[in-house]
Amino acid sequence: MMELRILSPLVVVVLVNLAVVYAQTSAPGVSCATYSNTSCEQCLKNVSCLWCKTNTRCIDYPVRTILPPHSLCPLSSARWGMCWMDFQALIIAISVIAGIILIAIFICCFCCCKCEKIGIPKLDAKFAHQGEKRKARQEERKAEMKMRHDEIRRKYGLTKSNPYSKFENN
Repeated sequence: MMELRILSPLVVVVLVNLAVVYAQTSAPGVSCATYSNTSCEQCLKNVSCLWCKTNTRCIDYPVRTILPPHSLCPLSSARWGMCWMDFQALIIAISVIAGIILIAIFICCFCCCKCEKIGIPKLDAKFAHQGEKRKARQEERKAEMKMRHDEIRRKYGLTKSNPYSKFENN
């Protein structure tokens, strides 16, 4: 249940980003090189384009490699999707966010497992203590009832030293 609450916002963000990426399609047959020496915003209207800030070139994103090679454009100058964030900052931000999420998941799992292990003995001890109290009260009530019955027997003279004396004929 807890995992679904954690993962549902992440799934929504991923789906929205995918929808945005697929919605930004370029005209067929238009090369990214035609947007060179223009602006970053013009270049990045096409999702398959990569803007290199150092030489103001718009190039096709190298899809065979995940990150653009340094010979094509340095990571600190490469822009894709957003003009205000370079690949280097994007990688650092995603790494930090992923690390925080993983640490949070491990902490939640550790706390939940530890709390379950700690809570069970405490509850068992509590129930055992309550059971002992109940038994003590029951024993007290039994002793009080026995005392009352003994007093009634003494009052009416029903106490005899020999328990089998009522069977004797006197």
